[in-house]
Amino acid sequence: MSRLIFSVHQINEYVRNLLNRDPILQEIWVRGEISNLKIHTSGHIYFTLKDQNSRIRCVLFRQYKKDLQFLPADGMKVLVKGQISLYSRDGQYQIYVLDMEKDGIGDLYEAFEAMKKRLKEEGLFAPEHKKPIPPYPKKIAVITSPTGAAVRDIINVVHRRYPCVDILVVPVLVQGHAAPKQIEAALDYVNTRDDIDTVILGRGGGSLEELWAFNEEVVARAIWRSKIPVISAVGHETDFTIADFVADLRAPTPSAAGELAVPMLEHILKMLSILNRRLTDGMRNILNDKRQRVEYIRRSYVFKYPDRTLQQRRQQLDQVYTKLCTSYGGLVEAKRQLLSKMAISLDALSPLAVLGRGYALVTHRPAEKVISSIELLQEGHEIRVFFQDGSADCSVHKIKKENWLNESTHR
Repeated sequence: MSRLIFSVHQINEYVRNLLNRDPILQEIWVRGEISNLKIHTSGHIYFTLKDQNSRIRCVLFRQYKKDLQFLPADGMKVLVKGQISLYSRDGQYQIYVLDMEKDGIGDLYEAFEAMKKRLKEEGLFAPEHKKPIPPYPKKIAVITSPTGAAVRDIINVVHRRYPCVDILVVPVLVQGHAAPKQIEAALDYVNTRDDIDTVILGRGGGSLEELWAFNEEVVARAIWRSKIPVISAVGHETDFTIADFVADLRAPTPSAAGELAVPMLEHILKMLSILNRRLTDGMRNILNDKRQRVEYIRRSYVFKYPDRTLQQRRQQLDQVYTKLCTSYGGLVEAKRQLLSKMAISLDALSPLAVLGRGYALVTHRPAEKVISSIELLQEGHEIRVFFQDGSADCSVHKIKKENWLNESTHR
Protein backbone atom coordinates (compact mmCIF):
# COMPACT_ATOMS: atom_id res chain seq x y z
CA MET A 1 0.00 0.00 0.00
CA SER A 2 1.50 3.34 -1.07
CA ARG A 3 1.78 6.18 1.40
CA LEU A 4 1.01 9.86 0.66
CA ILE A 5 3.83 11.90 2.20
CA PHE A 6 3.77 15.71 2.57
CA SER A 7 6.47 18.18 3.40
CA VAL A 8 6.10 20.55 6.35
CA HIS A 9 5.67 23.47 3.96
CA GLN A 10 2.89 21.64 2.08
CA ILE A 11 1.02 20.97 5.31
CA ASN A 12 1.31 24.58 6.41
CA GLU A 13 0.16 25.81 3.00
CA TYR A 14 -2.79 23.41 3.09
CA VAL A 15 -3.88 24.64 6.51
CA ARG A 16 -3.37 28.27 5.42
CA ASN A 17 -5.61 27.72 2.39
CA LEU A 18 -8.27 26.15 4.62
CA LEU A 19 -8.23 29.20 6.88
CA ASN A 20 -8.27 31.60 3.92
CA ARG A 21 -11.37 29.88 2.45
CA ASP A 22 -13.35 30.26 5.69
CA PRO A 23 -15.53 33.39 5.19
CA ILE A 24 -15.91 33.95 8.94
CA LEU A 25 -12.15 34.25 9.41
CA GLN A 26 -11.66 36.71 6.52
CA GLU A 27 -13.21 39.65 8.35
CA ILE A 28 -13.57 39.05 12.04
CA TRP A 29 -13.63 41.25 15.17
CA VAL A 30 -11.76 39.99 18.24
CA ARG A 31 -11.71 41.52 21.73
CA GLY A 32 -8.62 41.21 23.91
CA GLU A 33 -5.77 42.91 25.75
CA ILE A 34 -2.51 43.92 24.04
CA SER A 35 0.68 42.34 25.36
CA ASN A 36 4.31 42.00 24.16
CA LEU A 37 3.89 44.91 21.75
CA LYS A 38 6.88 45.60 19.52
CA ILE A 39 7.23 48.28 16.83
CA HIS A 40 9.65 47.09 14.16
CA THR A 41 12.03 49.46 12.37
CA SER A 42 10.02 48.74 9.22
CA GLY A 43 6.98 50.35 10.85
CA HIS A 44 5.03 47.11 11.31
CA ILE A 45 3.59 46.41 14.78
CA TYR A 46 3.71 42.93 16.31
CA PHE A 47 1.79 42.06 19.48
CA THR A 48 -0.16 39.39 21.31
CA LEU A 49 -3.90 39.62 21.93
CA LYS A 50 -4.97 37.80 25.07
CA ASP A 51 -7.82 37.17 27.46
CA GLN A 52 -7.95 35.24 30.73
CA ASN A 53 -7.52 31.87 29.07
CA SER A 54 -5.77 32.21 25.72
CA ARG A 55 -3.68 34.36 23.45
CA ILE A 56 -3.14 34.83 19.72
CA ARG A 57 -0.41 36.56 17.78
CA CYS A 58 -1.23 39.64 15.70
CA VAL A 59 0.52 41.79 13.13
CA LEU A 60 -0.49 45.28 12.01
CA PHE A 61 1.27 46.28 8.81
CA ARG A 62 2.52 49.82 8.28
CA GLN A 63 -0.08 50.75 5.65
CA TYR A 64 -2.89 50.17 8.16
CA LYS A 65 -1.08 51.78 11.10
CA LYS A 66 -1.47 55.30 9.69
CA ASP A 67 -5.28 55.03 9.88
CA LEU A 68 -5.30 54.39 13.65
CA GLN A 69 -6.59 57.15 15.97
CA PHE A 70 -4.26 56.09 18.81
CA LEU A 71 -0.93 54.40 19.42
CA PRO A 72 -1.34 50.84 20.74
CA ALA A 73 0.40 50.01 24.03
CA ASP A 74 0.75 47.09 26.41
CA GLY A 75 -2.23 46.74 28.71
CA MET A 76 -4.78 48.28 26.35
CA LYS A 77 -8.04 46.47 25.78
CA VAL A 78 -8.92 46.70 22.11
CA LEU A 79 -11.30 45.47 19.42
CA VAL A 80 -9.30 44.13 16.48
CA LYS A 81 -10.68 43.72 12.98
CA GLY A 82 -8.68 41.47 10.73
CA GLN A 83 -8.12 38.27 8.82
CA ILE A 84 -6.98 35.03 10.46
CA SER A 85 -4.43 33.09 8.48
CA LEU A 86 -1.34 30.95 8.94
CA TYR A 87 2.20 32.25 8.75
CA SER A 88 3.53 29.34 6.75
CA ARG A 89 7.20 29.69 7.70
CA ASP A 90 6.61 29.31 11.47
CA GLY A 91 3.43 27.25 11.35
CA GLN A 92 1.84 29.91 13.54
CA TYR A 93 -1.63 31.20 12.88
CA GLN A 94 -2.23 34.88 13.56
CA ILE A 95 -4.50 37.81 12.97
CA TYR A 96 -3.54 40.19 10.17
CA VAL A 97 -5.00 43.37 11.64
CA LEU A 98 -6.85 45.77 9.34
CA ASP A 99 -8.32 48.10 11.99
CA MET A 100 -8.33 48.56 15.74
CA GLU A 101 -10.50 50.35 18.29
CA LYS A 102 -10.05 51.00 21.98
CA ASP A 103 -12.12 48.83 24.28
CA GLY A 104 -11.02 50.31 27.65
CA ILE A 105 -7.81 49.93 29.68
CA GLY A 106 -6.54 46.55 30.79
CA ASP A 107 -6.69 45.61 34.45
CA LEU A 108 -2.92 45.64 34.88
CA TYR A 109 -2.57 48.94 33.09
CA GLU A 110 -5.33 50.43 35.21
CA ALA A 111 -3.58 49.21 38.38
CA PHE A 112 -0.31 50.65 37.05
CA GLU A 113 -1.83 54.10 36.51
CA ALA A 114 -3.51 54.07 39.94
CA MET A 115 -0.24 53.14 41.67
CA LYS A 116 1.68 55.76 39.68
CA LYS A 117 -0.79 58.51 40.60
CA ARG A 118 -0.82 57.63 44.31
CA LEU A 119 2.97 57.41 44.71
CA LYS A 120 3.45 60.62 42.74
CA GLU A 121 1.09 62.44 45.11
CA GLU A 122 3.15 61.12 48.05
CA GLY A 123 6.26 62.68 46.53
CA LEU A 124 8.17 59.50 45.64
CA PHE A 125 8.85 60.82 42.12
CA ALA A 126 9.90 64.36 43.17
CA PRO A 127 13.11 65.52 41.41
CA GLU A 128 14.43 67.23 44.54
CA HIS A 129 14.72 63.82 46.25
CA LYS A 130 16.86 62.31 43.46
CA LYS A 131 20.40 61.50 44.57
CA PRO A 132 23.32 62.19 42.20
CA ILE A 133 25.11 59.22 40.71
CA PRO A 134 28.79 59.06 41.88
CA PRO A 135 31.03 59.98 38.94
CA TYR A 136 33.82 57.54 39.90
CA PRO A 137 32.35 54.56 41.76
CA LYS A 138 34.52 51.95 43.41
CA LYS A 139 31.89 49.21 43.71
CA ILE A 140 28.51 48.72 42.01
CA ALA A 141 25.76 46.37 43.14
CA VAL A 142 23.73 44.83 40.30
CA ILE A 143 20.35 43.46 41.42
CA THR A 144 18.96 41.22 38.69
CA SER A 145 18.56 37.66 37.54
CA PRO A 146 21.96 35.92 37.51
CA THR A 147 21.09 33.94 34.36
CA GLY A 148 19.54 36.63 32.16
CA ALA A 149 21.16 38.58 29.37
CA ALA A 150 20.79 41.82 31.35
CA VAL A 151 23.48 40.95 33.91
CA ARG A 152 25.93 39.97 31.18
CA ASP A 153 25.26 43.19 29.27
CA ILE A 154 25.78 45.32 32.38
CA ILE A 155 29.01 43.56 33.40
CA ASN A 156 30.44 43.71 29.88
CA VAL A 157 29.68 47.40 29.44
CA VAL A 158 30.95 48.39 32.91
CA HIS A 159 34.23 46.46 32.65
CA ARG A 160 34.84 47.66 29.11
CA ARG A 161 34.34 51.31 30.08
CA TYR A 162 35.81 51.33 33.61
CA PRO A 163 37.69 48.11 34.43
CA CYS A 164 38.90 49.40 37.82
CA VAL A 165 35.41 49.17 39.39
CA ASP A 166 34.20 46.12 41.33
CA ILE A 167 30.77 44.58 40.66
CA LEU A 168 28.64 42.75 43.21
CA VAL A 169 25.84 40.73 41.61
CA VAL A 170 22.88 40.24 43.97
CA PRO A 171 20.75 37.47 42.38
CA VAL A 172 16.95 37.81 42.54
CA LEU A 173 13.89 36.65 40.67
CA VAL A 174 12.73 39.34 38.25
CA GLN A 175 9.21 38.06 37.60
CA GLY A 176 6.63 36.03 39.44
CA HIS A 177 4.95 36.35 42.84
CA ALA A 178 8.18 35.96 44.83
CA ALA A 179 10.14 38.55 42.83
CA PRO A 180 9.00 41.78 44.57
CA LYS A 181 9.97 40.58 48.06
CA GLN A 182 13.35 39.33 46.82
CA ILE A 183 14.06 42.66 45.11
CA GLU A 184 13.06 44.54 48.28
CA ALA A 185 15.32 42.35 50.42
CA ALA A 186 18.23 42.80 47.99
CA LEU A 187 17.89 46.60 48.08
CA ASP A 188 17.77 46.60 51.88
CA TYR A 189 20.80 44.31 52.01
CA VAL A 190 23.08 46.46 49.81
CA ASN A 191 22.18 49.47 51.98
CA THR A 192 23.73 47.69 54.99
CA ARG A 193 27.12 47.70 53.26
CA ASP A 194 29.59 50.56 53.31
CA ASP A 195 31.45 49.60 50.13
CA ILE A 196 28.63 50.10 47.61
CA ASP A 197 28.54 53.39 45.67
CA THR A 198 25.77 52.72 43.14
CA VAL A 199 22.94 50.21 42.64
CA ILE A 200 21.71 49.04 39.24
CA LEU A 201 18.27 47.40 39.36
CA GLY A 202 17.24 45.81 36.09
CA ARG A 203 16.14 43.06 33.80
CA GLY A 204 15.57 42.51 30.08
CA GLY A 205 12.46 43.36 28.12
CA GLY A 206 9.10 41.67 28.48
CA SER A 207 5.37 42.13 28.56
CA LEU A 208 3.54 44.21 31.14
CA GLU A 209 2.90 41.05 33.18
CA GLU A 210 6.54 39.96 33.00
CA LEU A 211 7.74 43.38 34.21
CA TRP A 212 5.06 43.69 36.89
CA ALA A 213 7.39 42.91 39.79
CA PHE A 214 8.94 46.34 39.22
CA ASN A 215 5.50 47.96 39.55
CA GLU A 216 4.90 46.60 43.04
CA GLU A 217 4.71 49.08 45.93
CA VAL A 218 7.23 47.18 48.09
CA VAL A 219 9.87 47.61 45.38
CA ALA A 220 9.03 51.30 44.93
CA ARG A 221 9.34 52.02 48.66
CA ALA A 222 12.59 50.02 48.91
CA ILE A 223 14.08 52.22 46.17
CA TRP A 224 12.72 55.31 47.92
CA ARG A 225 14.37 54.52 51.26
CA SER A 226 17.68 53.49 49.69
CA LYS A 227 20.53 55.73 50.82
CA ILE A 228 22.59 54.55 47.85
CA PRO A 229 21.71 56.02 44.42
CA VAL A 230 19.65 53.59 42.33
CA ILE A 231 19.69 53.32 38.53
CA SER A 232 16.60 51.58 37.13
CA ALA A 233 17.19 49.58 33.94
CA VAL A 234 14.01 47.59 33.39
CA GLY A 235 13.03 46.36 29.93
CA HIS A 236 13.54 48.20 26.69
CA GLU A 237 13.49 51.91 25.94
CA THR A 238 9.70 51.98 25.49
CA ASP A 239 9.02 50.08 28.73
CA PHE A 240 8.20 52.16 31.80
CA THR A 241 7.70 50.83 35.33
CA ILE A 242 7.04 52.40 38.73
CA ALA A 243 10.67 51.61 39.61
CA ASP A 244 11.79 53.91 36.77
CA PHE A 245 9.91 56.87 38.26
CA VAL A 246 11.13 56.32 41.85
CA ALA A 247 14.76 55.57 40.96
CA ASP A 248 17.37 58.32 41.03
CA LEU A 249 18.10 57.71 37.34
CA ARG A 250 16.35 55.72 34.61
CA ALA A 251 18.31 53.89 31.95
CA PRO A 252 16.48 52.88 28.76
CA THR A 253 18.22 49.48 28.72
CA PRO A 254 20.52 47.44 31.00
CA SER A 255 23.47 48.22 28.72
CA ALA A 256 22.70 51.92 28.98
CA ALA A 257 22.65 51.56 32.78
CA GLY A 258 26.25 50.37 32.64
CA GLU A 259 27.17 53.43 30.57
CA LEU A 260 25.42 55.78 33.00
CA ALA A 261 26.95 54.17 36.09
CA VAL A 262 30.63 54.55 35.15
CA PRO A 263 32.76 56.94 33.11
CA MET A 264 34.89 55.92 30.16
CA LEU A 265 38.39 55.27 31.52
CA GLU A 266 39.89 56.00 28.12
CA HIS A 267 38.33 59.48 28.16
CA ILE A 268 39.57 60.08 31.72
CA LEU A 269 43.13 59.11 30.78
CA LYS A 270 42.96 61.30 27.70
CA MET A 271 41.70 64.23 29.74
CA LEU A 272 44.41 63.68 32.36
CA SER A 273 46.98 63.67 29.58
CA ILE A 274 45.61 66.95 28.22
CA LEU A 275 45.58 68.52 31.69
CA ASN A 276 49.11 67.29 32.37
CA ARG A 277 50.30 68.82 29.12
CA ARG A 278 48.54 72.10 29.92
CA LEU A 279 50.07 72.12 33.42
CA THR A 280 53.54 71.43 32.05
CA ASP A 281 53.24 74.12 29.39
CA GLY A 282 51.84 76.58 31.93
CA MET A 283 54.67 75.99 34.40
CA ARG A 284 57.23 76.24 31.62
CA ASN A 285 55.78 79.58 30.51
CA ILE A 286 55.75 80.89 34.09
CA LEU A 287 59.38 79.83 34.61
CA ASN A 288 60.42 81.47 31.34
CA ASP A 289 58.68 84.71 32.35
CA LYS A 290 60.36 84.68 35.78
CA ARG A 291 63.71 83.89 34.21
CA GLN A 292 63.38 86.82 31.83
CA ARG A 293 62.34 89.06 34.70
CA VAL A 294 65.36 88.03 36.78
CA GLU A 295 67.65 88.60 33.81
CA TYR A 296 66.14 92.04 33.22
CA ILE A 297 66.67 92.96 36.88
CA ARG A 298 70.22 91.59 36.83
CA ARG A 299 71.07 93.84 33.87
CA SER A 300 69.36 96.91 35.33
CA TYR A 301 71.29 100.08 36.31
CA VAL A 302 70.67 99.47 40.01
CA PHE A 303 72.39 96.10 40.04
CA LYS A 304 75.18 97.22 37.71
CA TYR A 305 76.05 100.45 39.61
CA PRO A 306 74.72 100.17 43.16
CA ASP A 307 77.23 102.82 44.49
CA ARG A 308 76.07 105.38 41.98
CA THR A 309 72.48 104.72 42.89
CA LEU A 310 73.27 105.21 46.59
CA GLN A 311 75.15 108.44 45.83
CA GLN A 312 72.23 109.77 43.82
CA ARG A 313 69.85 108.91 46.62
CA ARG A 314 72.18 110.53 49.16
CA GLN A 315 72.38 113.69 47.03
CA GLN A 316 68.59 113.77 46.72
CA LEU A 317 68.33 113.41 50.48
CA ASP A 318 70.69 116.38 51.01
CA GLN A 319 68.64 118.50 48.64
CA VAL A 320 65.44 117.63 50.42
CA TYR A 321 67.09 118.42 53.79
CA THR A 322 68.26 121.83 52.54
CA LYS A 323 64.79 122.64 51.24
CA LEU A 324 63.30 121.54 54.52
CA CYS A 325 65.64 123.73 56.57
CA THR A 326 65.00 126.74 54.33
CA SER A 327 61.27 126.27 54.49
CA TYR A 328 61.39 125.78 58.26
CA GLY A 329 63.48 128.96 58.84
CA GLY A 330 61.14 131.06 56.72
CA LEU A 331 58.13 129.67 58.49
CA VAL A 332 59.62 130.46 61.95
CA GLU A 333 60.49 134.03 60.89
CA ALA A 334 57.00 134.63 59.52
CA LYS A 335 55.46 133.38 62.74
CA ARG A 336 57.83 135.61 64.79
CA GLN A 337 56.80 138.72 62.84
CA LEU A 338 53.15 137.83 63.21
CA LEU A 339 53.60 137.39 66.96
CA SER A 340 55.31 140.83 67.19
CA LYS A 341 52.41 142.49 65.38
CA MET A 342 49.91 140.80 67.62
CA ALA A 343 51.89 141.95 70.73
CA ILE A 344 51.85 145.57 69.51
CA SER A 345 48.12 145.39 68.86
CA LEU A 346 47.53 143.84 72.23
CA ASP A 347 49.63 146.50 73.96
CA ALA A 348 47.66 149.25 72.25
CA LEU A 349 44.44 147.76 73.54
CA SER A 350 45.82 147.18 77.07
CA PRO A 351 44.17 149.16 79.96
CA LEU A 352 47.66 149.91 81.30
CA ALA A 353 48.45 151.83 78.16
CA VAL A 354 45.29 153.88 78.67
CA LEU A 355 46.30 154.66 82.26
CA GLY A 356 49.68 155.83 81.03
CA ARG A 357 48.00 158.54 79.01
CA GLY A 358 46.47 160.16 82.20
CA TYR A 359 43.28 158.20 82.50
CA ALA A 360 42.11 156.37 85.69
CA LEU A 361 40.11 153.22 86.41
CA VAL A 362 37.39 153.38 89.10
CA THR A 363 36.02 150.27 90.90
CA HIS A 364 33.76 149.56 93.83
CA ARG A 365 35.44 148.58 97.03
CA PRO A 366 35.95 145.83 98.06
CA ALA A 367 34.24 144.06 95.12
CA GLU A 368 36.60 145.62 92.58
CA LYS A 369 33.77 145.85 90.04
CA VAL A 370 34.51 148.43 87.35
CA ILE A 371 32.27 151.52 87.42
CA SER A 372 31.50 152.62 83.88
CA SER A 373 28.63 155.04 84.56
CA ILE A 374 27.58 157.61 87.16
CA GLU A 375 24.38 155.65 87.45
CA LEU A 376 26.27 152.95 89.32
CA LEU A 377 27.34 155.33 92.13
CA GLN A 378 25.66 156.74 95.17
CA GLU A 379 26.85 159.27 97.75
CA GLY A 380 28.75 157.52 100.54
CA HIS A 381 30.04 154.68 98.35
CA GLU A 382 33.58 153.52 98.92
CA ILE A 383 35.54 153.42 95.67
CA ARG A 384 39.12 152.73 94.53
CA VAL A 385 40.79 154.74 91.81
CA PHE A 386 43.64 153.09 89.80
CA PHE A 387 46.39 155.18 88.22
CA GLN A 388 49.42 154.16 86.17
CA ASP A 389 51.65 154.05 89.21
CA GLY A 390 49.23 153.15 92.02
CA SER A 391 45.70 153.46 93.44
CA ALA A 392 43.73 155.57 95.94
CA ASP A 393 40.78 154.65 98.15
CA CYS A 394 38.09 157.35 98.16
CA SER A 395 34.54 158.09 99.32
CA VAL A 396 31.82 159.64 97.17
CA HIS A 397 30.62 162.92 98.71
CA LYS A 398 28.74 164.43 95.84
CA ILE A 399 27.46 163.14 92.47
CA LYS A 400 27.13 165.55 89.56
CA LYS A 401 25.47 164.42 86.35
CA GLU A 402 26.90 166.23 83.33
CA ASN A 403 28.54 165.52 80.00
CA TRP A 404 32.00 166.74 80.84
CA LEU A 405 33.45 165.16 77.65
CA ASN A 406 31.37 167.49 75.46
CA GLU A 407 32.14 170.49 77.63
CA SER A 408 35.86 169.80 77.40
CA THR A 409 35.55 169.61 73.67
CA HIS A 410 33.76 172.99 73.46
CA ARG A 411 36.39 174.63 75.60
